[in-house]
Amino acid sequence: MKAGFIKTAFAAIALTSAAVGTANAAGCMKGAVVGGVAGHYAGHHAVVGAMGGCLVGRHMAKKQAEERAGQRQQARVE
Repeated sequence: MKAGFIKTAFAAIALTSAAVGTANAAGCMKGAVVGGVAGHYAGHHAVVGAMGGCLVGRHMAKKQAEERAGQRQQARVE
């Protein structure tokens, strides 16, 4: 059972990486792993969880980058 889960997780990560590309992958890998594990334990939906985790991870990374950019801009103004 663990081997099947690991194979599914790696396949999901590979698919999401190929679909997302390297330019927009910030946060995707960590989110995919966390989402895959959560999906597995929430009813054997690791692939769906990995995809959702990737999307959430990308969103959070983008939000964090925008916050950092705003802080840098404020530091320049002051």
